[in-house]
Amino acid sequence: MSNGFLLFVGPMFYGGWYHFFYQYNPDAAVWGNIVWGHAVSKDLIEWLHLPLAMVADQWYDTNGVWTGSATLLSDGQVIMLYTGATNESVQVQNLAYPADLSDPLLVDWVKYPGNPVLVPPPGIDDRDFRDPTTAWYWPDGKWRIAIGSKVNKTGISLVYNTEDFKKYELIEGVLHAVPGTGMWECVDLYPVSLKEDNGLDTSFNGPGVKHVLKASLDDDKNDYYAIGTYSLESGNWTPDNSNLDVGIGLRYDYGKFYASKTFYDQNKQRRILWGWIGETDGESADIKKGWASVQSIPRTVVFDKKTGTNILQWPVAEIKSLRKSSKKFDKLEVGPGSVVTLEVEKATQMDITAEFEIDKEALKRIGESDVEYSCGTSGGSAQRGELGPFGLLLLADEGRCEQTPVYFYVAKGTDGQLKTFFCTDESRSSLANDVDKRIFGSTVPVIKGEKLSMRILVDHSIIESFAQGGRTCITSRVYPTKAIYGAAQLYVFNNATSASITASIQTWAMKSAYIRPYSSHQES
Repeated sequence: MSNGFLLFVGPMFYGGWYHFFYQYNPDAAVWGNIVWGHAVSKDLIEWLHLPLAMVADQWYDTNGVWTGSATLLSDGQVIMLYTGATNESVQVQNLAYPADLSDPLLVDWVKYPGNPVLVPPPGIDDRDFRDPTTAWYWPDGKWRIAIGSKVNKTGISLVYNTEDFKKYELIEGVLHAVPGTGMWECVDLYPVSLKEDNGLDTSFNGPGVKHVLKASLDDDKNDYYAIGTYSLESGNWTPDNSNLDVGIGLRYDYGKFYASKTFYDQNKQRRILWGWIGETDGESADIKKGWASVQSIPRTVVFDKKTGTNILQWPVAEIKSLRKSSKKFDKLEVGPGSVVTLEVEKATQMDITAEFEIDKEALKRIGESDVEYSCGTSGGSAQRGELGPFGLLLLADEGRCEQTPVYFYVAKGTDGQLKTFFCTDESRSSLANDVDKRIFGSTVPVIKGEKLSMRILVDHSIIESFAQGGRTCITSRVYPTKAIYGAAQLYVFNNATSASITASIQTWAMKSAYIRPYSSHQES
């Protein structure tokens, strides 16, 4: 929408359309008065806004129509469960369904007259019970859903059985719990194939399958995931590696990316992930511009068969439809301390792929180097080491007063093993003072024989970066004041002290997606 506050809710594919529902404040660019917006698309790129799907008009959701999930049943029914904040701010779960299943746009929605269908169980605080998942089918003929919560400081996911989505039975125990992680929001549980690159229906289980469990941690506003086993016997989920459990291990994204949700796209047999990109400037700036928050580019999710410990996230293939002119820069030699200008058509809207190779002689020559490096605490792109940083300077003005570097940094242990970091440095992204400018990143696994590679999508104030095929991802929300429109430039840089790099880069200028307002005669 062109005004108001936006926060992700839930997606699905129905009637030949991708449906995107989102929490929305139509009255202001701040949290409050939350209703459900609704948009549809044929290709996940160009969208048609529809009328509001649901508003806060009942006692059980008068303080907000919050996050929910859709479940498509085999008989064609569409079930929507969502959290409502009652007139006393108790978090309850409610049922809604389309008024007319023959309408592929699903414009009108009906709230079940028996709402709420779930209230906080004994031992759970009234305000710690939210965000029902998509349901999965159980071998006993019942459906199961999970809901995020906490007990003291232990994050948990409760599980319920249901046959008709109106009456529920709380399953003894929990799906999973991790001490010290606090409130779990927007819980997601889904299967990934260990052998195939296609996605799997949420109810799928069996040989050759692992399950990803994800939780958005309310305490630090980051999305954590882990890979493990979902047992049909116990109904519990167990991580493959307890050191990489939910909330203490891997993250979907190491930047500004939260409250994400996946759905199974039965149209193209893939699992798609969306995340909410919040603002990092002040609330007064949001009010002045009249809107706040955007959604990430949809990403496919598959199991990383090379590492066996990660998922791979990658922009949906449809994003290529926005590509325009392309330029290639093959095997650029970039010496230590160098910055090279890349002449491109449109540096504010770009799709970029880049591969980097470090000089092999330098790798052999250098001994132990930067083994204690950390993206967030080691000085950013200005901190020079023997093997990094090197990468791209994005949304940079001619004098590079403003710039957002996305880069690799390589550390070398005493055993000769390399450890690679993937980082984004926002510290000089804007001359504005009311902007939170951080240095994000983490390690990224690099398999023997792989070149260091990144893909970056730039859209004016959003940078989405993917390293090594999507093993590590970083989303940045930046607010350049000088590096805008035609004044923005692109550079490749190498701030290492001892090693040259070779860079091969391809860029595409990107056109804008077409977002249409709704009118009743535009349904075909």
